[in-house]
Amino acid sequence: MSAATPGASTSNGSPALSPAHTARLPLRVVPRNALSGLAEDWADLYARSSAATPFQSYSWLCSWWRAYGTPGRLRVLLAYRGGRLVAAAPLRLEYRLGCRVLTPVGGGQSDFTDIMVDDAEGDTGLRELRAGLLAQPGWDVIDLPEARPGAAVLRLAGLWGARAWTLPASTCLQLPGRPIEQVADALNGRRARRLRTALRKLDAMDLSVDVVEPDRVEQSVTELLRLHTLQWESRGINVQHTQPRFMDHLTRATRSLVVEDRAVLKEFRVRGRLRACDLTVVGKDFVGGYLYGADPELRAEADVLTMLLRDNLETTHRLGRPVLSLLRGDEPHKAKFGCEAVVNQRVMLGRGVRSAAYAASAGARAAGQELLKRRCPRLVERFAAWR
Repeated sequence: MSAATPGASTSNGSPALSPAHTARLPLRVVPRNALSGLAEDWADLYARSSAATPFQSYSWLCSWWRAYGTPGRLRVLLAYRGGRLVAAAPLRLEYRLGCRVLTPVGGGQSDFTDIMVDDAEGDTGLRELRAGLLAQPGWDVIDLPEARPGAAVLRLAGLWGARAWTLPASTCLQLPGRPIEQVADALNGRRARRLRTALRKLDAMDLSVDVVEPDRVEQSVTELLRLHTLQWESRGINVQHTQPRFMDHLTRATRSLVVEDRAVLKEFRVRGRLRACDLTVVGKDFVGGYLYGADPELRAEADVLTMLLRDNLETTHRLGRPVLSLLRGDEPHKAKFGCEAVVNQRVMLGRGVRSAAYAASAGARAAGQELLKRRCPRLVERFAAWR
């Protein structure tokens, strides 16, 4: 666990602030549907924040809050300059280990968690956001569990002061955004031969791929989750994916993201029969494979992961994005494609003595999990799938 360089602190353990850096930023404590009034400002800021991903988009966050939010727990900190939104921290209040913890709206359904800051603001916007956060009562720790490299919250942690910690979080595997034939060329002889054999089998199939339009998203997401449940039926499915509120959130968010060109939903048919559905999100510098469902019987006919990756790489290349991310998870079966491993970071920003105890506990748990992973990797994989 790494910590920021210690700096000056106030009597309660918070970093000292100069008057020039103190900003009065409005903290909104609002009921479940109150995010609805922020759509235009949020979209404008998203366009000016290069680090923002679809998981920080208004469509994703608003949909998630409708499905999972608890009234009275929303904490949205907004910084305006000249009437224009220049920074936003979409957070919610939880109670953990005796601490009041601000966690990201989007929760465990978001592969990347972050704040948003206008690029034109540079560090000034982050300093004002820091001052505004520290000035707000009612919290001990801010905990963002999945900050990707280059995330705005990592920059904020560097400016925070003494009470900032980072821990390695999920591993995301990624491939360069080029056709799969070029990926095969970069592999060693044995892996390349296996991949090309899988591609030839796909070419010999009566396979068609259809992009789903917004008016068919609900039906297609229903099929995706049905197939997803089938494929994990005997292997320990993520129980979140079986809950009605997840379907509610995913349907609503996907419909909006498809309209905004921030997601692509596709259906795969063999001999005219629907056999798989795949949802990818489209970021500013990546395409990410979020969730798919495939008929278990299809595995007897084709390498399903190769089928999906071939199509996703074509989409990534067509859209001019540099990488295709497989998002969270470094499962061994993905290694055959020669993926690069990129590690997210868990960022904890605190004040007061409670935050130090919270971070120490998080560090101890992470160390224990890493030790267990090295000694009992299969047990960890099964537990992760069940969780």
